Amino acid sequence: MRLLTYQMPDELLAIASAGEFDEFDLNAFFAATGTGAAAAFKHKNDVQKWLDIIRGGYAPQTVESLKTRTRPPFPYSDVRLLPYLQHSFWFLPNVAACHAMANLLAERQNVFWHDYAVVVAAGTSAGIGLDALPPVRQAVASGFDTKTITLSCGKLTTGVTVAQWSSILMLRNLKSPETYFQAAFRVQSPWSIKNPNGDNPNEEEVLKPVCFVFDFAPTRALRQLSEYGIGLSPGETNPENAVRELVSFLPVLAYDGANMTQIDAGGILDIAMAGTSATLLARKWESAMLVNVDNDTLRRVLDNPEAMAAVERIEGWRALGDNIIETIINKSDKVKELKKKAKDGELTPGEKKELSDEEKEYKSKRKLVQEKLIKFATRIPAFMYLTDFRENTLQDVITKLEPDLFLAVTGLTVADFHLLVRLKVFNTERMNEAVFAFRRYEDASLRYTGIESHEGLFHYGLYDTVVARE
Repeated sequence: MRLLTYQMPDELLAIASAGEFDEFDLNAFFAATGTGAAAAFKHKNDVQKWLDIIRGGYAPQTVESLKTRTRPPFPYSDVRLLPYLQHSFWFLPNVAACHAMANLLAERQNVFWHDYAVVVAAGTSAGIGLDALPPVRQAVASGFDTKTITLSCGKLTTGVTVAQWSSILMLRNLKSPETYFQAAFRVQSPWSIKNPNGDNPNEEEVLKPVCFVFDFAPTRALRQLSEYGIGLSPGETNPENAVRELVSFLPVLAYDGANMTQIDAGGILDIAMAGTSATLLARKWESAMLVNVDNDTLRRVLDNPEAMAAVERIEGWRALGDNIIETIINKSDKVKELKKKAKDGELTPGEKKELSDEEKEYKSKRKLVQEKLIKFATRIPAFMYLTDFRENTLQDVITKLEPDLFLAVTGLTVADFHLLVRLKVFNTERMNEAVFAFRRYEDASLRYTGIESHEGLFHYGLYDTVVARE
């Protein structure tokens, strides 16, 4: 399997680049309305340009290629890729987009695409579950003298094998790396024939030696890849090693608008973690995943007088009111009791209103506690920026080297912070990820200006561990 990512021209990026990380938003770009023959893209003209680009027929791109004397290897224009696009799977955002794409491909101006039988495996008309498969198999037939494009927004992405599928175009945003690669693996099934010449029953001809994943939102795609690689190796302390192991089986090539180059594990992490400006880093330190505010954690804090005194020293905590943790736990338990009673159908109208009010109140209070803890967590990058000890773990820096600076920046003493960490108020694994991203981003920015922040440094300090830079 090969992953090829493409940076789209600026005029297309401008259409849908507002997403969470200010990157190309595929769902917005391929947004559509209507169903069946009435379905159409909201940005139809721009989707038409995209179709022209991927088949090498977009005039501005052609002019650019003449200037650079290189022809970008777009999917339907490069002769090396065309054999693997004879039967492809296009993964779109929703049913409307699938119907809109089928309608656009069938229009008179798109003569190139008329050679392909387009199968819409989306919506109730396509059938439920495996019922959507027979039309695909019928269109593909033996696979030798046919060309097909299967359009789907979720059907046939799990538990289905169509051997002739050799490529998938990722045309939607997917938050889960598992969902992304589960769909990608649809095209990895082997396609071969035994005894091709009829004279050797032991001979087998492989018709699909390789398969391709094409993605048009590079940063998002590489972030999915890095998260998937790290997830596959939970015991690996160095994220780069985890990703390197994955890309040894899944090479990644990226087109940046000028050149197609292969990216190594370090490059993937750079793009995935810092390729979308400082917004990504800010999001990491504002993530609710950095803190735990479940009832068990809150009870541990409530049962520890020192921990209660520590959280009360967090800026703005007293404004939440007295006994807020105890209130959240009590109201949460009350809601559980009322919900259990509701299952037996024994709630009075008054109790139903009480259930609704209690649930709203404890959820809003829990949210306030979470926000205060996150606000404290956002002080840690400021502390990292001010400290000069890069090769140590952040925990060592806090406890052994600059405790006074930590108190001045965050408002908590070292003892306070350590106590809250031990009680699992802060998620150390997520903090390690955020620290690693900050260190890589900061060093990359300094190297760009010709500055080596710490010459000879071979390790990054994370929160409670150290990883090698190379």
